[in-house]
Amino acid sequence: MKRLVALLKNGDRLQICRIVLLLSFAGILSGCTGLLFFPSKEWVQKPDSLGLDYQNLELIAADGTPLNAWFLPVSGKARGSILFLHGNAENISTHIHSVRWLPAAGYQVLLLDYRGFGQSKGHPNLPDVFLDIDAAMVWLNHAQQSSAQPLYILGQSIGASLMLYAASQYTDNRALCALISDAAFTRYGAIAGHVAKQSWLSWPLQFPLSLFGRAYDPIDGVSSLGSVPILFYHSVDDEIIPFNYLDQLVAAHSGPSQRVVTSGPHTATFFFEENRRILLEFLSRSASSGACNRAH
Repeated sequence: MKRLVALLKNGDRLQICRIVLLLSFAGILSGCTGLLFFPSKEWVQKPDSLGLDYQNLELIAADGTPLNAWFLPVSGKARGSILFLHGNAENISTHIHSVRWLPAAGYQVLLLDYRGFGQSKGHPNLPDVFLDIDAAMVWLNHAQQSSAQPLYILGQSIGASLMLYAASQYTDNRALCALISDAAFTRYGAIAGHVAKQSWLSWPLQFPLSLFGRAYDPIDGVSSLGSVPILFYHSVDDEIIPFNYLDQLVAAHSGPSQRVVTSGPHTATFFFEENRRILLEFLSRSASSGACNRAH
């Protein structure tokens, strides 16, 4: 704890992330998947402070857990709707910067806070967070604002990893056009072992952590996604999730995919104009290629 406090004072975000991940996967080893998630309850900002129109929504997961989400509409006719699944820390009020630009490009965005994050109730854990993603998908499929729109899912870090497994349950969804994965890992055991190797204190844990069970592993979800197009991003500079996971995930997907090698910090992808351009071209191409069949 003293080490973590010292790092916080020094502002060393990389080391903080490593410690957070190590604590997370130590929790996994003991069977407590809730330690995968580091939610923050306090909103740092709201969309209107960024000049964005929005709706504050309450969704209900299948187990009755109330969830909070923000819906960012477009002005005029939307080109599609995007479900955004953020990383394992903070909440939608900080992760919004990755997608705040999309409404101006014609795409509506639903930002979901998993249970325990922001204003969402409950405590995050696997597999219950998949119920949260299901609730968001149900809303997008049936809400008047989005029911007639092509649907995409964009995930970053653990959000991408959750998405790749969860989406294997949505392959029959006629509105789903494509997935966008930014900095996903392959297996929970693999990323746990990688994090353990970063410090001599945790080095002995790398082997037992790497043996963690394979339930909900992203790479297994990818292999079940069939013809759903996937745009894969990963930064060569990513010091949190190894870059070599990118090719493993691409190889596991039997359908059409696009591999994009980026640079810069973990999940800073859409701070760069070129990566935004690639995403918009991918969305447009997926909608026009017959990859999705608009819901009626």
